[in-house]
Amino acid sequence: LSMQTHSITSQLNQMNNADNESVDRRTKTKNPLINCPLTKPLATAITIFSLAITTLSTNPQPTQAADYGAFTDEQRFIAEAWRTVDSVYIDRTFNSQNWFQMRQDAIKKKYNNINEAQAEVEKMLSTLGDRYTRYLPPSKYESIVNAATGNLYGVGVELAQSGDRVIASDVEPNSPASRGGLERNDVFVEVDGVKFDDGKATPDDVAVVVRGPEGSKVGVVVERDGKKIDYILTREPIKITSVRSYMGGDKPGVDGKVGVVRIKNFSGTTADTVKEQLEDLKKKGAKNIVLDLRGNPGGLLPGGVDTASLFLETNKPVVFVADKNGVVDAQSTFKDGIDLETPLVILVDRNTASAAEVMTAALQENKRALVAGEQSFGKGIVQTIRQLEEGKNGGVAVTIARYETPEHHNINKQGITVDVKTNVDCEKTDALACLPNEAFRKI
Repeated sequence: LSMQTHSITSQLNQMNNADNESVDRRTKTKNPLINCPLTKPLATAITIFSLAITTLSTNPQPTQAADYGAFTDEQRFIAEAWRTVDSVYIDRTFNSQNWFQMRQDAIKKKYNNINEAQAEVEKMLSTLGDRYTRYLPPSKYESIVNAATGNLYGVGVELAQSGDRVIASDVEPNSPASRGGLERNDVFVEVDGVKFDDGKATPDDVAVVVRGPEGSKVGVVVERDGKKIDYILTREPIKITSVRSYMGGDKPGVDGKVGVVRIKNFSGTTADTVKEQLEDLKKKGAKNIVLDLRGNPGGLLPGGVDTASLFLETNKPVVFVADKNGVVDAQSTFKDGIDLETPLVILVDRNTASAAEVMTAALQENKRALVAGEQSFGKGIVQTIRQLEEGKNGGVAVTIARYETPEHHNINKQGITVDVKTNVDCEKTDALACLPNEAFRKI
């Protein structure tokens, strides 16, 4: 099961030295908010709530309270969780509430066990009104870390949020899910006895249960066309192919053949892979290019920035990222991309989010591409993942920044308005079937 994430990727995504070199090579920044040293890149974690910029922090936070040593284990855990969020959370009003008093009240309570303390942290973070800032129980935190380090055993289905339901946004070819019969848009109802039909489940919640030891069995119940269907699948190592390309052939009324590049999520290597695929498509005679971002929950922000830079001239704004102090990191191209002329169409849907929206807005607002499909998801904020008590009691996901498009639009909870509205339900292997000739008009 691939998880990114929107999220969730919800997704732990990380930049290594190669990622930083990639950013330095194609963009210029005004502060080091993005170019921070992180751990291994994550190309497999895909969720609609994927994390556009994330770090996996393993450094303990300094003790700030004089009476910290007198706390019980449970109180220390709560104090650490509060302090971790307090140090980086973007909304310094903390949802217009007395955040410090909340800490005082929480650590004065007596807790019978760590489970009660974990519930208190979850309750405390829920008051922030930010669904992306949340407590990650040990199993969920471990699942994210395992995905980041490559220990990913699942069934090969991508998850996305659709309203209050978790759906299969895509099924990886030749995976346990594909062989077993799961289909795109199946709704997850139950996994191994854990029900997800209460309207509160996230892709992360489902991912944690679906993953497990290699070779073990997992029971999945999905809903399709109003009927519930049971599957027993065997977990396997999952390798997600994040970029694929194919020739869409001739389209009546369109001048020249059309090549399609489908990008499922962004990692530190996405731009280089897209470059290779573009060159291959042009050798095959492609005169128009479609970038299919349907179901792309985002991923690594520099991956989206670098990919957009392939199509832009020098000194073009790509994205603005602002942290809790209002410090703005302005990223723009510092050299011409490899393709400045080929007609470009971007196909998006309601599950196109985060870094995918960064790339889409950069090309749309710089008048380089026409955007077709339906309104995108609208995730314009950035998260980090921080461990608690060295990971033994899970961690927290915290919103640390927000981003704006080149024209300074805030798309959070708004999404990107397309230039051409069109159906988005065509097969993932036939994007041209979704696109009318109007989508190929000159910008």
